[in-house]
Amino acid sequence: MGQGDRQKVWTPLLFSIVLVVGMVFGFNLRDTLRNKRDIGTAIERNDRLEEIIDLINEKYVDSVNSNLLYKDAISGILNPLDPHTVYIPAEELQGVNDDLEGGFSGIGVEFSIIRDTIRVTSVIENGPAGRAGVEIGDQLIKVGDSLVAGTAINSSRIVHLLKGKQHSNVYVTLKQVANGLPKLVSITRDVIPIYSVDAGLMLDSVTGFIKVNRFSATTYEEFTNALKKLVSVGAKQLILDLRDNPGGYLDAATNICDDFLDDKKLIVYTKGIHTLKSEFRANGNKGLFEQGKLIVLVDESSASASEIVAGAIQDWDRGVIIGRRTFGKGLVQEQYNLPDGAALRLTTAKYYTPSGRCIQRSFAKGRDAYMQDYEKRFENGELTGRDTMKQVDTTRYFTFKNRVVYGGGGIKPDVFVPYDTAKLSAPLLNLVYSQELKTATWDYFIRNKSKMHYKNIVDFNETFESEDQIIGTYLGLLKPADLVTARKVLANRESYRYFRLQVKAQIARFLFRDNGYYAIILRDDEVVQKALGVFSSGQYLKILGQ
Repeated sequence: MGQGDRQKVWTPLLFSIVLVVGMVFGFNLRDTLRNKRDIGTAIERNDRLEEIIDLINEKYVDSVNSNLLYKDAISGILNPLDPHTVYIPAEELQGVNDDLEGGFSGIGVEFSIIRDTIRVTSVIENGPAGRAGVEIGDQLIKVGDSLVAGTAINSSRIVHLLKGKQHSNVYVTLKQVANGLPKLVSITRDVIPIYSVDAGLMLDSVTGFIKVNRFSATTYEEFTNALKKLVSVGAKQLILDLRDNPGGYLDAATNICDDFLDDKKLIVYTKGIHTLKSEFRANGNKGLFEQGKLIVLVDESSASASEIVAGAIQDWDRGVIIGRRTFGKGLVQEQYNLPDGAALRLTTAKYYTPSGRCIQRSFAKGRDAYMQDYEKRFENGELTGRDTMKQVDTTRYFTFKNRVVYGGGGIKPDVFVPYDTAKLSAPLLNLVYSQELKTATWDYFIRNKSKMHYKNIVDFNETFESEDQIIGTYLGLLKPADLVTARKVLANRESYRYFRLQVKAQIARFLFRDNGYYAIILRDDEVVQKALGVFSSGQYLKILGQ
């Protein structure tokens, strides 16, 4: 779906907050999660909490909100446990499950808020909206009887209005991009996929690239479809990008590993005090990519299922891990549904990589300290390369070819690439994600859409040369004080080059969706470029002891 209000300056603190949210909603879950066990089958009711809240309601000096009391009480109960045992309120559960199940019931459009109006930026091919005649550039005026324009509008409200029961109808009033005339259309909602594979493309004649943003119910199917296409056009080596991937379903991760590992190699095993040891192995059948060179990209936001994949590939010396130390989450949750529609995700086991290491970080100092780990890594220089990567656990484990690896703190990459503080500085990112740049790129696209006939993304990349024109429009939209700041940031040659590339990538996304965006942006991605260098040199074989 489209983006909401103007994104703020990216700082280490904001990265930490985003990471926390991603971890709460995306952490690795047992494959039994999809059966969502009823808590009533596992525990007997305890009336003490009910009695206390009833007494408060009847006798307390002021009126109270019982629901808030319950939530606070549950938080107190869970606080001494691990940071990944979480309570999910009923009103949030559906959205969380949609992400993991890989779909929801809606109309099949992506939108963006531009000049306080909702503009359709993408229409899913053969989706409900596409079949009803909705086009890219159309403006949403009403959804049902609800007006969806003005300064009070936000993305969450639009999503809520467009979602609904499968096969239900919703009437949408549009202002058509073709002629500016209003149009009332009836759209029958249907299941709309939430894609977990952002991109699958060739970086050169032999190198494929696949970006996975989470491990959902549909991830493996998406992954195999992308991998088959890449192999069919000549991919002999693969970069699997798991950066910023917070995890998800365990079986999605093990299925992907199965395509890389031969025989019946162990991928991961889980065990807990009340949970018997369970092993997950390759099935012994021929995988899609058991022989080609493989590089897995990770960073501090790669967690859980991402770490299962990286750990298995590293322990079997199947490929090279490049990037920064992963999050360090080696706990497994099961979901229990509560009678009021909420759910409890309870940690029931730990997972271990093939070499026997559990890469779960310590949470002995409490949840707050645990979640502030990103800031600490930034402050001590680990992310930026000012300091060497601290080894949190000195227990030695050994890969298949006797390389030493460690547990207890995340997967340490074979090749470290620092966080780029210049390119990803807060002032520059504030420009990249500004409402004004979004407006300038959109205006250019709508004005020129009918004239942009590119054969493919390669043709676009070689011939599109309107970045400076769009940047000029962008600068003209800024207020005087913001214009001074923007000019100061863009006076730096490298900052301007990166900003210009982002402009081109956004136009490519309008034309070719996410594959177009990544095809442009990866050309300036230092981690990807490092991976290509490792492939082309003798470093790949040297790291793996071949």
